[in-house]
Order: sequence, then C-alpha cells, then structure tokens
Amino acid sequence: MSSRMIESLLFLNNLKKIPLAVEDVDCLFTTKSFKTELLKQISCAKNRIYLAALYLEDDLAGEEILLALYQAKKERPSLDVVVCVDFHRAQRGLIGSDKAASTNAIWYQKVAKAEGVGVKIIGIPVKRKELFGVQHLKGFIFDHQVLYSGASLNNIYLHNLDKYRLDRYWLIHNKALTDSLVSFLEDQFLTSNAVATLNTESIADFQSLKLAHKTLTQNLKTASYQYEGQVSTDQLAVSPLFGLGARKNNINKTIRTIFQSSKQKVIIFTPYFNLPNAIARDINALLSRGVQLTIVVGDKTANDFYIPEDKPFKTIGTLPYLYESNIKKFATKHQQSIDKGLLKIHLWEDQHNSFHLKGLYADNRFVLLTGHNLNPRAWRLDLENALLIDDPKQQIKGLLDKELSGILDNTRKINHFSEIEDISDYPENVKKLLIRMRRFKADRLVKGLL
Repeated sequence: MSSRMIESLLFLNNLKKIPLAVEDVDCLFTTKSFKTELLKQISCAKNRIYLAALYLEDDLAGEEILLALYQAKKERPSLDVVVCVDFHRAQRGLIGSDKAASTNAIWYQKVAKAEGVGVKIIGIPVKRKELFGVQHLKGFIFDHQVLYSGASLNNIYLHNLDKYRLDRYWLIHNKALTDSLVSFLEDQFLTSNAVATLNTESIADFQSLKLAHKTLTQNLKTASYQYEGQVSTDQLAVSPLFGLGARKNNINKTIRTIFQSSKQKVIIFTPYFNLPNAIARDINALLSRGVQLTIVVGDKTANDFYIPEDKPFKTIGTLPYLYESNIKKFATKHQQSIDKGLLKIHLWEDQHNSFHLKGLYADNRFVLLTGHNLNPRAWRLDLENALLIDDPKQQIKGLLDKELSGILDNTRKINHFSEIEDISDYPENVKKLLIRMRRFKADRLVKGLL
C-alpha cells in the first residue's frame, strides 16, 4: 500500500463520525415518493422545518410545498419554518424565459401577503453574481430527521406533471446530525447581515449587503459543521461536510481521499461530465492500480439544458453536447481500461426525463451523498455540503444495491468510445458553435465555469 493510500485512509478514519442505528437509515427510489415524503414530513413536524435547496420554484409543485409550510405553521404556531435558497436565483426568471419580471421572490412576497407571517424564506448570496457561485447547500430537515437530496423544489424534481428529474433521496433520523445541520444554518446565515429575507415587502439589494457579505465569505472559507462525534468507529456512522472554494475545502479533500484510498471499486454519479483536473488525475491513478471504476452519467438527452432538434435552438442548448464530447474524449483515452473491464461507463436515459444524481460509493463502505456535481464549478465556486456515510459492516448495502439497480435499469453501457456521438453527428447549429468555441478556446472558459 502506498504512503498516499495510507494517508487517505487515515484521513477518512479520523473524521469525526456520528453513530447511526441501521433502522434509522432509509432510501427512496422515485421522484413521486420524494414528493409524498416531503409533504408527509411537513404535515408531521412538531418543532422545526429547515429546507435548503438552490430554489423553490413558482409552479404547481412549488406552490404545493410552500402552502403546506404555511399551513403547518398555522396549525402549530410554535413551529420554526425556514427555507434557504440562492439569493440571485430567486430574483431572476428561468434561463431562456421571457418572463424576467415574474421571479420566485415576487411570488414569495405575494404568498406572504395572502398567508401571513410565519415562514422565513432566506436568500443567501454566495458571490456578487450568480455566475461566480451559488448557494448549493442541500437537505430538508424535519425535527430530528433529514431527507437529503440534491433536488430543488419544482414540478420536474417532484414529478408533478409528465416529466421528472431523477435524484437521490436518503432519509436519516438522528438528533445529533440534524442539530448540527440546523446550527450551521443559524450560525452562518440566519444571524448574518449578509443574507436577505425574500418574502417581505421590500427585499434588500446586494449593494446594501456588500460589506457584511465580505465578512460572511471569509468566515465560510474556514467554516465546518460542529457536532459531538467519535474519531474512529467500526459501526454505521455519518459525517456532515461543508466546503466553499478550492482551498481548505473538506468536501473536495474527502472526495480526493476516497479516490486515493479505494482498493476495489468506486461508483461515481454525476449529471454533468466535466471533471476538475485533480479528480481526473486521481481517476488515472485509480485505474492504473487496478481499481474498478463505474461512472453513471446522464446522456445528453437527459441533461436539463438539452433542447430537442424540433424545438427552437438557444445557445444554452450547446452544453449537453459539450459534456458529451468530454465523455467521448475520456472514453477514448481509457479504452484499454474499458476493454479490461476496469472502467464501466453508463449513460442514463429515460424518454424525455432528466438525470441529476451526484455522489460516490467506494469499496462497499463509504457513501457520499451530496449536491456536488464533481465539476470545476462545484470545486471552486459554489457553496456545497455533503453527508459521508461510513458503513464498515455493509449494513445498508441492500439499500445501496437497490438504488443502484434502479438507476442502471435506464442506462446503456458503453463498450467502445465509438458508441458515443461525435461532433460530426451533431445538428448544424451546435456543430458550428462548438467549432467556433474551440477555435477561440472559449470551451475551456465555459468548462471552468460550469
């Protein structure tokens, strides 16, 4: 065993861990069950509801969730109800939409006027502009239970109409864990002058938050979840992780140590195949030492930016093709590993639905649940969190196997890089744009921001 592997194993073993009872861990497997569970937990919560997501959308499913929160507060006035979303995302329309005047924040204000006070909707600004970083913390907390998912809250994530966007949905009942998650939100954001309440009559603009925002950003670079835990344990346990920026980022460090310490196999879930250089190097080393790697990534048609050829083309629709070109380049480079059975690439596709899964599963032991996309943006810019489950006795392997089996049911395995489309196969408008981007090396800039 190399010194790097030993060092990485020591890092994972020395993380403080919160012990879990196996009966307090469960997994949901469908978008519809996710929505059902959310509404159930909202109706049953007695003391607190804290929801953290990129956004809560002004659509039918979003309205159902928001009105359920107000109803819960009316029925139980002492209930603490807080929703944390991205400050900038809440105050713009959808990408490609002409309805810029109709934003989620305006909708929050309208609902608050109709329903009264009681629900706090907090906008967290990570950077001066959304392009350079967003609030990407995840987790839906109900009393002592967390429903962890990378999903946001709208029609497609909750499968409210005819389309769904698949994510991961894990339920963990543990007081120490949920107290830690809630305390972090309270200490870092809810008491900060750098955040804005989004469902009040007047919303603070970023300029007025600027000075406090500098302090918040500095604090977040060294922030971490606080909890009582055990340094080493041979039982099922969990460690909450937080990260912002490429340096001193506990999530990034944990991801790298998982790659560097794995001995047998690693499974990666990511919707956007655009690996940071550090992860690409770790993957090269992992395959070189004979560790089996499975990558499950969305097909370009399962990307949330994909535009069918019979629809009007927009520049944003180039992204799925850019990601696919990354996959093809990766598969071409590692064709020998594919031939040996060391590397397995699965492209997920289910009709007109989309794919949003993230995370890692290593050596049937370490499970990373996260909103981290394993891309340069998450690595350097976005505010991220994760739950690292340590399962040394494989007590939740049955749940993980069932989750993986259901995901792989809708994938096709790539046996040769030629099975992935090339730029010559793309629609003319996509082809021209990609060629132009490569000529001016703009594709490198885009990959660094997305």
